[in-house]
Amino acid sequence: MKRSTVLVVDDEERIRKLVGDFLRSRGFAVEEAADGREALKAFLDHPERIDLVILDVMMPPPDGWSVLQQIRSTARTPVLMLTARGGEYDQLEGFARGADDYVTKPFSPGLLVARVEALLRRTAETKKEAATEFDGLRIDEPGHAVYLDGRRLDLTPKEYDLFLYLFENAGVALTRERLLSAVWNYDFYGDLRTVDTHVKQLRAKLGTRADRIRTIRGVGYSLEVAP
Repeated sequence: MKRSTVLVVDDEERIRKLVGDFLRSRGFAVEEAADGREALKAFLDHPERIDLVILDVMMPPPDGWSVLQQIRSTARTPVLMLTARGGEYDQLEGFARGADDYVTKPFSPGLLVARVEALLRRTAETKKEAATEFDGLRIDEPGHAVYLDGRRLDLTPKEYDLFLYLFENAGVALTRERLLSAVWNYDFYGDLRTVDTHVKQLRAKLGTRADRIRTIRGVGYSLEVAP
């Protein structure tokens, strides 16, 4: 089973080490970032690799609020804020900006890891409960198949992987680079036109639902699942 990867972002090395050591002792893979710039690079380069972010607020610019905002503009990855700013206003601000949980310093490392585990469980349960059917399209993940109005579409493995990744990130504008990396693996150095070709083929097979895959000019593609 794949280990969950947690990105720990804090400008204090001792905090990163403390949190990282506790997470590793519970079987997590850990990546670290010492400031907002490192955090954004670590996350945005390969967002599909990060399962949860522990994010400090008070860091040299960009601060935690800015990092959270940029993460939320591209992904729904759970974010747990870890900060000395424990006032009600700060916590409400964090939740308003899209944080999933909020822990104040000083903190118990054991309880922090328990919050991480609980948050990942809730995220996994939400994904399972989320509808995999919209506008006559149904995704059968165990069977690696997509059905349109009850008819199984004749998709190649890569077309299925592409559609599934678009669905898992529905509503998010995905760059061609990100799609190439996620669907064709990190070590695939292919032409970005590979993505365009597969999107074209996928749209052709979706027929009247082809417009569900939107072209985001200057960026890439996004799957629209809302009515």
